[in-house]
Amino acid sequence: MSRGQPFVGNWTHLLTTDRLKRSSHVLTAIGDTLCIFGGEVTPRKPVDDDVDVLALPSDSCRHETQSASPAPRPRVGSAAALLGDRMYVYSGRGGADMSPLEEDGCVWNFDPETMTWYEIQPLSKSQPYAQPRSYHCMTSDGQTSLYIHAGCPAKDRLSDLWKFDLFSRSWLQLPDAPGPARGGASIACHSGKLYRMNGFDGTTEQGGSLDIFDIDKNTWSTRSWKPNGQEGPEPRSVCALLPLAINGKDILVTMFGERDPSMQGHAGAGKMLDDVWVFDIATAKWARLDIFEGKGRPKPRGWFAADVLKRPGKQDAIVIHGGLNEDNERLGDVWKLDFEANDAT
Repeated sequence: MSRGQPFVGNWTHLLTTDRLKRSSHVLTAIGDTLCIFGGEVTPRKPVDDDVDVLALPSDSCRHETQSASPAPRPRVGSAAALLGDRMYVYSGRGGADMSPLEEDGCVWNFDPETMTWYEIQPLSKSQPYAQPRSYHCMTSDGQTSLYIHAGCPAKDRLSDLWKFDLFSRSWLQLPDAPGPARGGASIACHSGKLYRMNGFDGTTEQGGSLDIFDIDKNTWSTRSWKPNGQEGPEPRSVCALLPLAINGKDILVTMFGERDPSMQGHAGAGKMLDDVWVFDIATAKWARLDIFEGKGRPKPRGWFAADVLKRPGKQDAIVIHGGLNEDNERLGDVWKLDFEANDAT
């Protein structure tokens, strides 16, 4: 174990099933319930419009598949965020030509209590909204607003940032993030700030910078490091960025992802990573997370889904599901990452 790190990681395997094999999907943790939607097993063919619901009462996992009507069209490369006790989903690719789905700025809301989808249309039909896209990223402020960033429209890539306010059902475009435009980026919200990193600009995997948007000031700033796997994480895309509170520390965690893209694009697999990095928000320092060995750990992957598992009276944890490995296989496993005190400190 590395001295100086206040905690280490411990992976627990929860479930593996053929039904859950997929990549380019979304996962939202609502209490001890995981909601999984969308994705693909065969490239460019969305699985279906069902929601897979997993209950995590402890270190076990109960799985069921739920159908609902109406439901969003099947899609790939969507994005989701938690707000209150609901999963919110925006855009993605679908249809015979796998183009971005035009839904007139609609945001979909899934309630796991009633297993019901709700379609939230903007109040004004004349105001601009975040254009249809895929492989974008999404987060919430935990109050009334969702934030949608970057991704792939019908052509090229984006660097825009939009807010959708659920109370007024209105879209607002905010200042673009620092370039280059990209797909497969990651975004997280913590204490009035959005944190954005990673992604693929069409040529190069992005890394070495954490771009920070101050919501009140409406401005971007950037923290940089050498992306050499020592001072901080290597460049990557289609990974994760999650905010947690562990042992009184506010941290961001980025993990896994694709380091070198496949020449086949979404039809192939590139070089995948299996590392986990912790960013201490107070000190603005990165550290690679040590992992307890012996219980197994997830295979390297990208194009997976992950979220923070918040449990009353317990430390935050992370759950990950599925994705694509280096053999171009879709994965159907579910894992939990707990953080424990580092006895070497």
